[in-house]
Amino acid sequence: MFLLRKEGAPLDEDRILSAVQAVLDGDGNAFEDIVRTYEKNVYNIALRMTGDREDALDILQEAFLKAYHSLPSFRGEGKFSVWLYRIVSNTCLDFLRSRSRRNEVSLSVEDEGGERSEMEIGDDTLSPERLYERKLTREALQRGLLQLPEDQRKILLLREIEGLSYDEIARVLSIEGGTVKSRIYRARRKLCEFLAGDGNISPSASSNKTGGGDMP
Repeated sequence: MFLLRKEGAPLDEDRILSAVQAVLDGDGNAFEDIVRTYEKNVYNIALRMTGDREDALDILQEAFLKAYHSLPSFRGEGKFSVWLYRIVSNTCLDFLRSRSRRNEVSLSVEDEGGERSEMEIGDDTLSPERLYERKLTREALQRGLLQLPEDQRKILLLREIEGLSYDEIARVLSIEGGTVKSRIYRARRKLCEFLAGDGNISPSASSNKTGGGDMP
């Protein structure tokens, strides 16, 4: 079972490739270094896709198990993170489709005690008022993300949260680069419209944010 850990420094890409080879050579412990490097990102992707802490942990476990058993298929021709995020993306979609069939929808990302489940580092230099404003903004963004269609939510997370390039996203999702740009544009527009309607940004700001850049 994979648990969220904080000890140890994450590996860079070269060391990740060495760890992958070590696992393939029979060193199962080397996979722990891979998990430690990517588990926070995988967890946060799953959390933002599902809006539920326990579901995100389940996806974390399943995605890394799939990655472990699929390591022989990794050829090292591209970045390991792109290969891994494809597995995470598919695992999230499988889960959401299964949940949709059960008609189970959750919009909460807090536990019963009201604690945020996102693994974020707080900024102690901010005033209580500013911290509260940021909390409200994060909650509004989470609500907005959950309103997006699955394909738009996933692609926006890969771009804005994980910082993948358009080409990397295209490889993760097995789609054309032009499709990536158009989906990101539509996702940003819908998210800005939601935030404007929710009172978090002005309608004019929403228009400005979606008026250029990635428009196909």
